[in-house]
Amino acid sequence: MTLEELGWNDGFSVAFTPYERKGYLPARLSQETKINYTAILGDGEQCEVVLSGKVWHAAANDAELPAVGDWVALDMEAGTEPVIRGVLPRQTKFSRKAPGKSADEQVIACNVDAVVVVTDPGEDFNIRRLERFHTLIARSGAVPVILLNKSDLHDDVRLAECAEAVEALGEDVRVHTISALSDEGTEVLRSYLDGNRTLVLCGSSGVGKSTLVNSLLGEDYQWTSHVNDVTGKGRHTTVARELVLLPRGGMLIDNPGIREVQMWTDENTLREAFADIAELAADCRFSDCKHRSDAGCAIREAYSAGLFDKERYRSFLHLEEEIEALRRRQKKKQVAVERWAKRNHRVKARNLADRVEEEEHDR
Repeated sequence: MTLEELGWNDGFSVAFTPYERKGYLPARLSQETKINYTAILGDGEQCEVVLSGKVWHAAANDAELPAVGDWVALDMEAGTEPVIRGVLPRQTKFSRKAPGKSADEQVIACNVDAVVVVTDPGEDFNIRRLERFHTLIARSGAVPVILLNKSDLHDDVRLAECAEAVEALGEDVRVHTISALSDEGTEVLRSYLDGNRTLVLCGSSGVGKSTLVNSLLGEDYQWTSHVNDVTGKGRHTTVARELVLLPRGGMLIDNPGIREVQMWTDENTLREAFADIAELAADCRFSDCKHRSDAGCAIREAYSAGLFDKERYRSFLHLEEEIEALRRRQKKKQVAVERWAKRNHRVKARNLADRVEEEEHDR
């Protein structure tokens, strides 16, 4: 086992130079829990590690804390457990908005070369959800790959229809139809692992992610479970995010089933994902056009003329609203933090003044 087999490259090597001078060792995080992490060293050894207080306090938010896939600098001489003394700059970062009503970012995986979304041409297929995945992947810097699994259960017409819909999401999207159960097309997935690359695998529960992991590993690494015949949904068979080393090279980050794909992106990425629609906005009469009932809206006129379908138009509007709502929540949180900081500063100043007054009185 070498660092290169774990995804190490020249960029990480340069970033690690100051840590190397201090005698720290590079390692890649393979698991994270609420209290510690598991890291893989260059010789393949895995060990539990803890986060130093300095790194924890330096993080402005949870998204800046180490995550699965991160490269870290380990202090092996700190005590009973190795300590993370630094986190190397991320080359890619795949994240979403944390589930619920928070305004926080949830990092799913770092330093991945491709994000593979697994779905099927049946009950799980939802082009609007895949559209959201594509928007998030576009921001991450990784290659978007969509796998249409369970091809053995559907006819060629349905497969072609779904593949065409996915390809329309963008020129960068790569779509493949496979059957993980029969191992058909698994070699396609292996091609994205060449050169010690890292993939992150995600999608709904029950679409065959664990079966794919089993196939890539050549053994029953994950338990698989049956899909409910009534609801069409599967039970979670992956319970924790984990970076897995594959026998034939490359690494895979498996994820628990993702049912909620909330946006964590910006206007620029949104415009890229909907370039055909966004370009029309320049022709709207008003710069702050909401693209609904505003007079002179070029996007609505193009929709009325049949240049794109109703679902794509509605998805564009909904994503814009969601991003704007996220920005408002972030602003509200920032204002609350600033108010707390000012209040805390006033309290400290008042306490200091009281202590000075008491000391002068005692004299």
